[in-house]
Amino acid sequence: MSSLEIYHAAIKVLAEAGTGHGRLEAPDGQALIDNPLCGDRVEMEVAISGARIARLAHRVRGCLLCRAAAAAIGARAVGANAEEIGRVATQLAAMLEADEAPGAGWEGGWAELGAFVPVRGHRSRYGCVLLPFKSLLAALRAGGS
Repeated sequence: MSSLEIYHAAIKVLAEAGTGHGRLEAPDGQALIDNPLCGDRVEMEVAISGARIARLAHRVRGCLLCRAAAAAIGARAVGANAEEIGRVATQLAAMLEADEAPGAGWEGGWAELGAFVPVRGHRSRYGCVLLPFKSLLAALRAGGS
């Protein structure tokens, strides 16, 4: 598979939707993480209620894969706690490494993460997909979750 095929229509749709893009007023936690290898930068902000994400916002300066992953988070992470987000990130990393596709058994039904299946075999791009999850988990830790 060529590297151009990893930027297919579903990835473009997720990235262009930009769900969750913006800022929160007075977030409980926030984190900014850079990927020094490619220059992607993700800032996540969270409002937390009862150890769960009540609201979130992100700003991404990065590639299409990074923006698409952040938008998937924007669409699905509200209502989740840090443990659940950690499981989704672990499942996503495993999917990138193996022949396991996301489906109904995924934490919270994050089936749109199946759009990242073509990234398999492009190890240098795994960090782009996972960076928004790392930033979200760091924001949750900063917010006390």
